[in-house]
Amino acid sequence: MPLMYPTLVYLHLLLFVLWLGADVGVFVLGQHFRKRETYTLEQRLALLKLLVQVDMVPRTAWALMVPLSLSVVSAGGWWAVPGWLLAAAWLAGLVWLWLVWDAHLHDQTPRAARNRKIEFWLKCFIMVGYLWIGAQSLATGAPLIPTWLAAKAFLFGVIFAAAIMIDVAFKPVGPQLGRLIKEGSSDATEKPLRATMDRTRWWVWAVYLLLVVTSYLGAVKPL
Repeated sequence: MPLMYPTLVYLHLLLFVLWLGADVGVFVLGQHFRKRETYTLEQRLALLKLLVQVDMVPRTAWALMVPLSLSVVSAGGWWAVPGWLLAAAWLAGLVWLWLVWDAHLHDQTPRAARNRKIEFWLKCFIMVGYLWIGAQSLATGAPLIPTWLAAKAFLFGVIFAAAIMIDVAFKPVGPQLGRLIKEGSSDATEKPLRATMDRTRWWVWAVYLLLVVTSYLGAVKPL
C-alpha cells in the first residue's frame, strides 16, 4: 500500500495542527475570561463554556496522536514496532478518547470524576513509556535509530509531563469558580482564581514550545 505511509504522515500533521491551533483558541478564550473590567460575569462564564468546548479538540488530538505516531514510525520503517505494542497503543488511544468524551458529556458527576482519574494514570503510564524509549534510544541507538526520532519520542514524553501539570495546576479552578458564581465578582473571589490561572499558563507555554520543537525535529530531521 504505497499511500499508507504518506497518508499516516498527513493525519499526523493534521492532528498537530488541530492540537496546537485549538489550544491557542483555548488560551485566547482564557485570556478574555480574565478581563473582569471588560466583560460582565455572565459574559465571562459564556466564554468559559466555549473554552471547554474548544478544549475538546486538542484533548481528542492528543489521545489519537499516541497510536498514530507509532503507526507512522512502523509504516515508515523507522522501527519494527512489535504488533502487540501497536495494538496496545491503539487500544489505549481509543480507551483514552472514550474517557475524555464520556467525562465531558457527564461533567460534574462521579462518573466523570472516575473517568478523569483513570485518564490521569493512563497518561502517566504512557508518559513513562515515551520517556523510557526516547532516553534508551538516545543512550544506545536502539530501538529508535535516528537521533531526531529518539529525541522526538523523549520530548513527547516531556509534553505529557507538562500537559499533565496543566490539569494538576488547574484543579483548584473548580472550587474557586464555584465560589465566584455563588458570591459574585470581588477581589476575594477573583484574585485566587486569577493566581491559579497565572500558574497554569507557564505549563501551557511549555507545551506550546515543546510542540514546536518536536514538530521541527519531525519535519526537518536535523540530528
